Amino acid sequence: PSNPGIDIIDLEWLVKLAKTKNILVVVDNCFATPYLQQPIKLGADISIHSATKFIDGQGRTLGGIILGSNKLIKDIEGFARHSGPAMSPFNAWLLSKSLETLAVRMDRHCENALKVAEFLEAQPSIKKVRYPFLKSHPQYEIAKKQMKQGGGIVTLVIHGGVEAASTFMDKLKMFSISANLGDTRSIATHPATSTHSKLTEEQRLEVGIEQGTIRLSIGLEHIDDILKDITQALS
Repeated sequence: PSNPGIDIIDLEWLVKLAKTKNILVVVDNCFATPYLQQPIKLGADISIHSATKFIDGQGRTLGGIILGSNKLIKDIEGFARHSGPAMSPFNAWLLSKSLETLAVRMDRHCENALKVAEFLEAQPSIKKVRYPFLKSHPQYEIAKKQMKQGGGIVTLVIHGGVEAASTFMDKLKMFSISANLGDTRSIATHPATSTHSKLTEEQRLEVGIEQGTIRLSIGLEHIDDILKDITQALS
């Protein structure tokens, strides 16, 4: 899924197209994680992850992961060794421990996120909701084909633009307000004024980011508590 629009690309179709032009396919698999989607099995050449997000899952460390064939990784390893992006042993240990609980955590993230998406879709103050496993998602069938579950990110557009978005986020009590995602705790982000603020308004609209767009990273809290916080923030 794309960030924050949650657009889904048919990876098998993309790989077939790329191979006709001898182009490498690199997939940012951060939102899906290796547990929910495995791009290399679908034909991609390289799969990358911001391990800081769901793979760590607790906001403790920074890290990145690159997966691919021995030949491709050998070329990347040489560059990384000489230019600096090498992970410390302690960070590597933290992430290796986090992988032991990735499946359990992602099951809960996905379960909660789907319920949040379904709840938001029924609210009159919400203009649009994007979540891969919502039947209203334009690429729902593609998501079901290549993902095990829908992931932990829900993107919504609230009526009223940036003012309504700011009011909603200010009223949230349990959600953290941050540009991060994939933590045990639920997080709300306003992309137009944070992660994508350097784009022009026109560029943001081209990728589906409106002034009322809010990205929710749904955490591991009890679903009743999450929905209660969203409900009071919308009121």
